[in-house]
Amino acid sequence: MHIQQDKDLPVSPEQLLMLLDSLNIAYKLHRHEPIFTVEEGLHLKESIPGVHCRNLFVRDKKEDMFLVVAANETRIDMKKLADVLGSGRLSFGSPERLWQYLGIRPGSVCPFCIINDEGKKVRIMLDAGMMQAPLVNYHPMDNAMTIGLSPEGLIRFIEHVGHKPEIVDLRPAAPD
Repeated sequence: MHIQQDKDLPVSPEQLLMLLDSLNIAYKLHRHEPIFTVEEGLHLKESIPGVHCRNLFVRDKKEDMFLVVAANETRIDMKKLADVLGSGRLSFGSPERLWQYLGIRPGSVCPFCIINDEGKKVRIMLDAGMMQAPLVNYHPMDNAMTIGLSPEGLIRFIEHVGHKPEIVDLRPAAPD
């Protein structure tokens, strides 16, 4: 993982925000201390409106890769998630794989890093429950920032960078 720390991001937060501006996608930017886990960011719910979300970069044995974007409250059992996605048994992608395919470091994974998947090797799966919210929040390539935008704006971004967002009901992946 040391190698990624020494490299610049393929798309910086500033470049991402400029692209969102050029696409007329409205967002609100919030700066805060770096957040590495959902638990570390729980206090942000008080000052940042909207649904706060997390991202899971997973793969199966056939090396099919998925970026699962879900509301923090969406409970996910990895074995059940594989059934929902129609994949083999899932495991988390390594930091090296994360860098290779999504050009992002652990702790800053977000739906926007799909811009770096030029080979279209990663499927982006969006939590259907999350997509019902008026406002969703993600890191813009940097875990010391959060941006809030509409689900429609997120879809417009994903489609603009040549990916097909897949909206999935993740409720069947909840633990028993």
